[in-house]
Amino acid sequence: MTEQPLLNEIKALIKSSGPMPVWRYMELCLIHPRHGYYVSRDPLGREGDFTTSPEVSQMFGELLGLWTASVWKQMGSPQFLRLIELGPGRGTMMADALRALRVLPPLYQALHIHMVEVNPVLRERQNATLSGVRNIAWHDSIDDVPEGPSIILANEYFDVLPVHQMVRHEYGWHERVIEIDPNGKLQFGAAPEPTPRFDVLLPPLVRAAPVGAVFEWRPDGEIMKLATRVRDQDGAALIIDYGHLRSDAGDTFQAIARHTFADPLKAPGQADVTAHVDFQALARAAEDVGARVHGPVTQGDFLKRIGIDTRAAALMQKATPEVATDISIALKRLTDTGRSGMGSMFKVLGISEPRLTGIAGLSDLEQAGEAS
Repeated sequence: MTEQPLLNEIKALIKSSGPMPVWRYMELCLIHPRHGYYVSRDPLGREGDFTTSPEVSQMFGELLGLWTASVWKQMGSPQFLRLIELGPGRGTMMADALRALRVLPPLYQALHIHMVEVNPVLRERQNATLSGVRNIAWHDSIDDVPEGPSIILANEYFDVLPVHQMVRHEYGWHERVIEIDPNGKLQFGAAPEPTPRFDVLLPPLVRAAPVGAVFEWRPDGEIMKLATRVRDQDGAALIIDYGHLRSDAGDTFQAIARHTFADPLKAPGQADVTAHVDFQALARAAEDVGARVHGPVTQGDFLKRIGIDTRAAALMQKATPEVATDISIALKRLTDTGRSGMGSMFKVLGISEPRLTGIAGLSDLEQAGEAS
């Protein structure tokens, strides 16, 4: 049987301190200093556990590069711009974005690249992918990125931030926990006492949830950090992730290993554990600190609005029939709304300083124009 040091450590913690909240379990699974999933491996691609949009096609990163250029112009084309990526994977998206931005020398010269990454294995991959890039630095947290006008890209970043789960019982909402069953295996449970006055701040949809319903929430700290930064220092952030447009009840805590769903309690630290992103909660938190919110819209809509069909057609024109087929398949994967597509499952949210009233792919005026 495979060694499971993190499972043994979690069981020891539960035995000594009592049942563990889901958020703490998720945090240990992902960023435990020695055995955490995100500090010990490259999880991406065919050989890994999942594939992200930048790995599907170069078009994704290229279009985000052009989106960055559009926002930079709206900011008044500052002579200095920090381009920050949170959780940059193998550096694929940044490399594709920068290739697209080379056609705009004034912006390309203005760029200072900041990669926020805790995984040493992925840092090495990013370093290799971006070996020719000047003015590039790595950080453990966005707190370490110096001040200045910024555009922040966060693709599949928020889904791995630890999530609290609450379970509705007859007399209130109880924190969901991980405990040990009589056979010595991990199982879900609930704190014996309800969390006082938890329902007061709940969205109406959730307040009406039946007994047994699960509600997930993340602390607002990370989104408020981004929103405050762009509010005070000029700029915008683009958040792309899978999740829901409205705050609602539902258990989305899941594990993915080798591109298939797995039991999140079975092999802690050896599978990617995530939970869907609540985009309404992100938008509300950003607005609460005085930033402007754009969207959210689905990834399919966003990519179509910023020109993915035109880009695909241009690439296919120059390609061999085999490569053209691959481009067509990638386009469908990124924009389709069916089960195999990422187009409707993934959402896109923009956050900016208040003077930026419209942002490419996300502005209300554009949406109204399309609807008419």
